[in-house]
Amino acid sequence: MRFSGAEDSWRARLGTLRDVVRQDLVTRQLAGHLPKAPCHVLDVGSGQGTQALRMAARGHHVIALDASRDLLRLLESGIQPGMAVRTVQAEAERLGELFEPGSFDVVLCHGVLMYFDDPGPLLADLARLLAPGGILSLLVRNGDALAMRPGLMGGWTEALRAFESTHYVNRLGVPARADRLGELMRRLAVHGLEVHEWYGVRVFCDTVPDDEPVPDDLEDLLAAEERAGRTDPYRKVAALTHLICGRAR
Repeated sequence: MRFSGAEDSWRARLGTLRDVVRQDLVTRQLAGHLPKAPCHVLDVGSGQGTQALRMAARGHHVIALDASRDLLRLLESGIQPGMAVRTVQAEAERLGELFEPGSFDVVLCHGVLMYFDDPGPLLADLARLLAPGGILSLLVRNGDALAMRPGLMGGWTEALRAFESTHYVNRLGVPARADRLGELMRRLAVHGLEVHEWYGVRVFCDTVPDDEPVPDDLEDLLAAEERAGRTDPYRKVAALTHLICGRAR
C-alpha cells in the first residue's frame, strides 16, 4: 500500500482544521446509520484511531487494523478504561486470511481505497466481512470533483489533467487515485452492496493550508459543512465522498 512511509506527514496534520472537519463530519454522517445495540466493528486502515475510539466510546467492540505500528501506538494511547478495542498490525490485503466472513456488523474503510490501483479485491473482502444487515462506511477521494482543489488554488495544469484522469499526488506527496461515484456504485454492486446514502466531506475548507488551526467559530463551520455535505449540488464538489453501504435488497 502506497501510504507506507507517509506516517510522519500524516501525524503532523492531526488536529488541524482539515483533519478536524474530516473526522467530525464522518462521525456525524455515520451516527444515524449505526445500530443502537453494541456491535462488532472493524476499522480498516484505522490510522491514529479517531473513528475507532469514538465507536468504542459508544460501547461498540472494535478491532482496529493498520499497517503502521507508530499510528497504532497513537490509537492505543487513547484507549480509556472500559473501551473494547483491539489493534491488529497488518496490511489491508490480509483481511481475507485474518477474519471469518460475516464477522462484523460495521466495517469502516476511510481514506484507504485511494491507495489501491485496483480496489476490486479490497471491496470484495470488505463485503465478505459484513454480517447480515451490516453496514460498510467508505470514505474516498471524489473523482467527480478532482479538478476543484487545484482549480481554486490556481493550479491550472493540474486542474486540466484532473478532468481526464483519476490519478493524482495528494498533499502527503503520495500517488493516489480518486473514485467517481457512479463507477464506485457499480463496483460495489458487483459484490452485492448498494449505497444507502452518500455525503460530501470538506466542501468549503478543502483549500485551507495544511497547518490551518481550528478557528473559534468551529461549530458554525461544521454546521455549514454538514449541511453542504448532504445537499445538492454542494456535496457533488466535496473533496471526499462518504458512502454508507449495505447488502443489496
